[in-house]
Amino acid sequence: VASSQKSSPLHIFTSLQVLSGCAIIVRGQPRGGPPPERQINLSNIRAFTLARRAAQSQPDTKDTSDEPWAWQAREFLRKKLIGKEVCFTVENKTPQGREYGLVYLGKDTTGENIAESLVSEGLAVVRREGNRGNNPDQIRLCDLEDQAKSAKKGTWSEGAGTHTIRDIKYTIENPRNFVDSLHQKPINAIIEHVRDGSIVRALLLPDYYLVTVMLSGIKCPIFKREPDGTETPEPFAAEAKFFTESRLLQRDVQIILESCPNQVILGTILHPNGNITELLLKEGFARCVDWSMAVYSQGADKLRAAERSAKERRVRIWKDYVAPTANLDQKDKQFVAKVMQIVNADAIVVKLNSGDCRTIHLSSIRPPRIEGDKNRDKDKRFRPLYDIPYMFEAREFLRKKLIGKKVNVSVDYIRAATAASDTGSTPAFPERTCATVTIGGINIAEALVSKGLATVIRYRQDDDQRSSHYDELLAAEARAIKNGKGLHSKKEVPIHRVADISGETQKAKQFLPFLQRAGRSEAVVEYVFSGSRLKLYMPKETCLITFLLAGIECPRGSRNTAGVIQEAEPFSDEACLFTKELVLQREVEVEVESMDKAGNFIGWLHIDGVNLSVALVEHGLSKVHFTAERSSYYKTLLSAEESAQQKKEKIWANYEESPQEEVVQVTEEKERIVNYKPVFITEITDELHFYVQDVETGSQLEKLMETMRSEIAAHPPVEGSYAPRRGDYCIAKFADGEWYRARVEKVETPSKVHVFYIDYGNREVVSSVRLAQLPPSFSVGSLPAQAKEYAFAFIQVPQDEDARADVVDNVVRDIQNTQCLLNVEYVGASCSFVTLQFSDSKDDVGLGLIKEGMVMVDVRKEKHLQKVVTEYLNAQEAAKAARLNLWRYGDFRADDADEFGFSR
Repeated sequence: VASSQKSSPLHIFTSLQVLSGCAIIVRGQPRGGPPPERQINLSNIRAFTLARRAAQSQPDTKDTSDEPWAWQAREFLRKKLIGKEVCFTVENKTPQGREYGLVYLGKDTTGENIAESLVSEGLAVVRREGNRGNNPDQIRLCDLEDQAKSAKKGTWSEGAGTHTIRDIKYTIENPRNFVDSLHQKPINAIIEHVRDGSIVRALLLPDYYLVTVMLSGIKCPIFKREPDGTETPEPFAAEAKFFTESRLLQRDVQIILESCPNQVILGTILHPNGNITELLLKEGFARCVDWSMAVYSQGADKLRAAERSAKERRVRIWKDYVAPTANLDQKDKQFVAKVMQIVNADAIVVKLNSGDCRTIHLSSIRPPRIEGDKNRDKDKRFRPLYDIPYMFEAREFLRKKLIGKKVNVSVDYIRAATAASDTGSTPAFPERTCATVTIGGINIAEALVSKGLATVIRYRQDDDQRSSHYDELLAAEARAIKNGKGLHSKKEVPIHRVADISGETQKAKQFLPFLQRAGRSEAVVEYVFSGSRLKLYMPKETCLITFLLAGIECPRGSRNTAGVIQEAEPFSDEACLFTKELVLQREVEVEVESMDKAGNFIGWLHIDGVNLSVALVEHGLSKVHFTAERSSYYKTLLSAEESAQQKKEKIWANYEESPQEEVVQVTEEKERIVNYKPVFITEITDELHFYVQDVETGSQLEKLMETMRSEIAAHPPVEGSYAPRRGDYCIAKFADGEWYRARVEKVETPSKVHVFYIDYGNREVVSSVRLAQLPPSFSVGSLPAQAKEYAFAFIQVPQDEDARADVVDNVVRDIQNTQCLLNVEYVGASCSFVTLQFSDSKDDVGLGLIKEGMVMVDVRKEKHLQKVVTEYLNAQEAAKAARLNLWRYGDFRADDADEFGFSR
């Protein structure tokens, strides 16, 4: 094309791509996004045609090969121009939009003329047709071509130039074998095309394999192809592509081909200026992907660190990122704590410096488990610790490694509570704190996985709630699988035949002489029921026993005796905690002296030279029992008790008080006050507590509600303007569309706010858009909350969920939304206990439940209440004799201790 406009404006761009020996694509300066591109064809010359692959959509077309010297011309321009600034003038523009002009290397026309350089090297031919003799540029090109011919350069050299034609391989017959044959060694390559930020087309040298390579370990936003053939970019897809293009397109690089799953070649591209994979992550143009991270050969930790940096800075695709632990203070994210208990193969209980205990789950691992019921023996109780393969080994590994030791806890995420599915296939889980726990620099979760005693959880790609050392966990699992460790072993699974003789009187009698003769026996404390009652695992005898500490009388916890729940004695919880901290899941020595009638062994327990019975007495958490007189430890126990008495420790705090004062308190007489008042029952809870409104103040509430709703109707609140906080009083829109006074009890998310309706006693989880500020004129100061909580006096609610549900349904049917008569009998810790009468018949509601055998009697010892208690007990005996409801199988009540087991 002959030049026609010598005065065309000068343009300064950056070379992006060389299409052929006479055509290049240039790109302008970036201004807030991928800059504009232009294709410039060199005037007055013709280059040779490069090879072209046949279009896949046109089966009739065939591949074309390079013309001689076409590849050399392309490479000449690529090495000279790519990534450098050029200036050009447009001399002609065809109707189809093609631009022809002169291109110079540099920022002005004093730089190297690219067309002249090509011609002088014999890599392009001058277009002489239509040549005007008065054009100095054309005359210059003709002179340079004549010189190249004389020097026999390039296309003017002797021979046909067949040696300059490439043998391009567009397809590889067996990509997996091809990748494996390269042994992950760096290969020289040229990036020919960038599909998106993480997928490129590369020409492998020197054999000219043209392959598509996906970057290992990451994924960039892509261009989605629509049904109509158009492409829709995901957010930041164009920017990610430009980021890769501007750094790699037609650059000399080295590629490490790392894997080929499903015919997709994964690799890492290395440029002298850096690793594009890490740069994309660091700048927020890509995210890590687990499935290809495992084959990344340059260190997966570098990729995670780069991604973490982008997340912290919230750049690009992470602009809305919220860290899983964003709501935690730094002291709650990382802390040092003492391990108190191994709950499961993936959960431990730790004691914080504040003295509080907290359950910590190991991040991203799953303990051994049984699929279905295939290994369960339906004739015996299922015990996960012993019946699930490798569960015992996992627990023992953690117990020996951690119990009583201080560990470093780094919280990774908080797993929200989940509800059980309707079918029961998915159990409910409470909220979990998941963390990485280390001791001596060792990641406990990684150690478990490497021994095959736990597996790694697989997550959805967009799930960031995972361990901060997730890749190390995956690598540890891969090693365990390769070495056939634990759960991945092909050997038979270990079987633990552990006999549980707790409460088995006959078995315990047979075992007693052996333990008595053995003297001190080794044991592991499996469970602590109370300060002096424990469950022990005897490793040599492979059995479980219940063990009672000899020589002491420890405060008892709350118990169910003959259907009556007895309140815990003072300091019973402290004694239990003391024993747990000292011996739970520790290796101890025991001396068995005797056995009680229930099959529980009685004796002495020692840990690190400390007698637990003496330690409890010494700390004022137990008294010396008269049975200790026969023991060799009697003097030690007495000395410890005297020391505690002098210090006025715990149970001895009132040691010097006069006993006469206590007698006066006990013998003080009091009359039962009977003063029934009318109330309206508004709500009944699942625990059989109920909320009532005072009938006398009912009119005040109605007037307040009417006035409040009128004011709200006149000035409706702006939806979403109210930010609820725990403890705030507000107004809430109920399901009936009306506004009521409420109190915020808990805020999980803006869409899940727990509120309590203070005038009616019901609770609801609502969105914050259904809440608004409580007008000051209707606050609890103007009218106190009208719903008051009470519980039935003299009644013990069944522990069985079905039985309790039946009671609640019965009471709801009889008294909810009705008027009754209420009398306060005694005051409890959380609410007052009352008797209710039907307003018409004056029948006692609670006594009616006793007569129907739906609840049991809670026996009170106060003298002034004995008449009512006796009436209730007589009604209970009648229901029992008639075998009504709870009593249909007879008297089911017993004083059995809870059986030990692990719960999930």
